[in-house]
Amino acid sequence: MNTPIRRLGVVGMILILALLANLTWVQVVEAPGLRTDARNPRLLIAEYSKPRGQISADGMLLASSTPTSDSLKYLRQYPNGAEYAPVTGYFSQLYGSTGLERASDAVLNGSDDRLLFHRISDLVSGRDPTPGNVVTTIDPHMQDVAYQDMTSKGYSGAVVAIQPSTGAILAMVSTPSFDPAPLASHDAAVQKKAWTDDNAANPTTLLNRAISQTYPPGSTFKLVDLAAALQDGYTPDTAVTAENRITLPGTTTTLENYNGEHCGPGSGTQVPLSEALARSCNTAFATVADQVGVDKLRAAAQAFGIDGPTQQIPQTVAGSTLGDLPDAAALAQSGIGQRDVRLTPLQNAEIAATIANGGVRMAPHLIKEIDGPDLSVIDTTAPEQLGQAIPATVAGTIRDMMIGSEQFTTGHGSIPGVTIASKTGTAEHGVDSKTTPPHTWYSAFAPAANPTVAISVIVEDGGHLGDAATGGSVASPIARDVMAAALADGVNG
Repeated sequence: MNTPIRRLGVVGMILILALLANLTWVQVVEAPGLRTDARNPRLLIAEYSKPRGQISADGMLLASSTPTSDSLKYLRQYPNGAEYAPVTGYFSQLYGSTGLERASDAVLNGSDDRLLFHRISDLVSGRDPTPGNVVTTIDPHMQDVAYQDMTSKGYSGAVVAIQPSTGAILAMVSTPSFDPAPLASHDAAVQKKAWTDDNAANPTTLLNRAISQTYPPGSTFKLVDLAAALQDGYTPDTAVTAENRITLPGTTTTLENYNGEHCGPGSGTQVPLSEALARSCNTAFATVADQVGVDKLRAAAQAFGIDGPTQQIPQTVAGSTLGDLPDAAALAQSGIGQRDVRLTPLQNAEIAATIANGGVRMAPHLIKEIDGPDLSVIDTTAPEQLGQAIPATVAGTIRDMMIGSEQFTTGHGSIPGVTIASKTGTAEHGVDSKTTPPHTWYSAFAPAANPTVAISVIVEDGGHLGDAATGGSVASPIARDVMAAALADGVNG
């Protein structure tokens, strides 16, 4: 065989080997990715060839599938639309999925291992595979009250209510919200229009503010200061500064109380720590944070879950953070929930729930149970303790001080015969915080002596009161209405 023919044969063999290698790569290595690629029309047809499982809350249907006459045999529907969108999320051909539609996809499409028995039964009987169903922890009455209160005044923000003893999420509202139904349409044009309209109305409409957005917590963070201080030898009677204005350590920058007010009655230079919390005095808590120190404040924050591992409820929760504390001035500012401190509304609700639960932090969760196709219960979420964040005695002391804070809190909606423990917050934010309406917060639990519900509410940019807004005047009435709904429903702690 001459040299040119031999070379041609070698080249041919190399090309054949390359072809085989490429075929093997596509069929073996890339096959799983190609099968699950959203652009694969076979995947789409297969996905919609069978009904998707239901999502519900206390018997109320939140998401279900109905038969159609087109090539995609089932259409996803959301009977309660925007109110429950932060819970259900959306399920869209073009834009994927969010919320429980994504986090519980394996249950809803029937591939979850907990449905193995039902899959085997379907195979033996010759039936099409049937999906599982997700039952949430949401209390529909509380959810409705929270949503109506937020939307009736056009507020942007979030409401999260938790059962302190279990961590069950009883309400989770984010406004403005969106209707998931158009995003689930089989008509691509309808999906695109809904997506464009939702984002045009507000770039964060599709964002679940309750778990995906972080905010400066303002004075609600003083509860974390208290936890650190009380474990460092402070008592409710410890004297703290009553000055209306202080100079931040190591700087010429001043920090003042709300409206530049003196802390407490009279003109004395000091007040008890309990009085400083009740009146939410910035100068006192900035000084306390500085005296407690970086390490102890950070340890207290981490015990509540701040700067901790990523949470799944089962949706992924954005991380809350204390931020950098490079010097004493930064520490003092962080002590009043400003500078780089950022919390999700869920995290703030967790702090209140932990105090309400005697200092024991419970894992928040949104799923009550997983049901099979025949609605039999195949799995339930057991309450999970995440640790003793603070001693029970410290939790009791903070509770008593929060009762004092509630007595100074304005806003309607007090619940006759029910003692509430609370803390308000008015958080500066924006490029020019002095000319930007503040975010308003209210974190609370009730009944104070035997808590059955803990809640956190944030209303962005001052709500309807703008620059004059406070957590008491804007956020507290919403929370009290939701707590009243919880008590009316007989929610147990």
